[in-house]
Amino acid sequence: MLEPITLADDVVRLVPLSPDHVDALSAAAAEDPSLYHWTFVPQGRAAFRDYVDAALNDHAAHHALPFAIVRAADAQVVGSTRYVHIEQWTWPPGHPFAARTTPDVCEIGATWLSRGALRSAVNSHAKRLLVTHAFESWQVHAVRLRTDARNARSRAAIERIGAKFDGLIRAERPASDGTIRDTACYSITADEWLAVRVQLDALAATRSVPVTTDGTRPRLA
Repeated sequence: MLEPITLADDVVRLVPLSPDHVDALSAAAAEDPSLYHWTFVPQGRAAFRDYVDAALNDHAAHHALPFAIVRAADAQVVGSTRYVHIEQWTWPPGHPFAARTTPDVCEIGATWLSRGALRSAVNSHAKRLLVTHAFESWQVHAVRLRTDARNARSRAAIERIGAKFDGLIRAERPASDGTIRDTACYSITADEWLAVRVQLDALAATRSVPVTTDGTRPRLA
């Protein structure tokens, strides 16, 4: 099982998801439930307790590494994200990659933010932390990102960080609105990482100031 880790910079901290985050996540999601038409985000404390339990069970089964997203400016939990579909491939005996102990590929998914964290630097900094760790610590061959094909905002955000569109998987899974969704698939390969890192750094540098739920604008470090 991948050990829980904390990833952080001056804008955001990604901390290991735990049952202690249930109340804060529930409050963050309740700011504007209408945001989550294309993404499954529960409402209410009981539903979030089940949500966190399921994420931790996926971690125990080696399928995921979940995080709570904490805004550094005010230490407020503003959403969640995780590595999912973490794969370690079987390589032929004697292959240079046969002895590796880190993942070969992973996906970044199950990402959502509160209303107060939208249109701020939180998402771009969180993605930069996740993608950087995957390529530079795990040395994965690819990072994948997927979203409902109808989710224009999510697709634009994925394309903005430099991921390339791989295509659609039709009728891939149940959608959050009860229909069967087509999934838009994107990826970044190891060969593309250096160029994408420059793009991510530039995106993170042009950061906006996040608005908190009480309408104030905290000063970023």
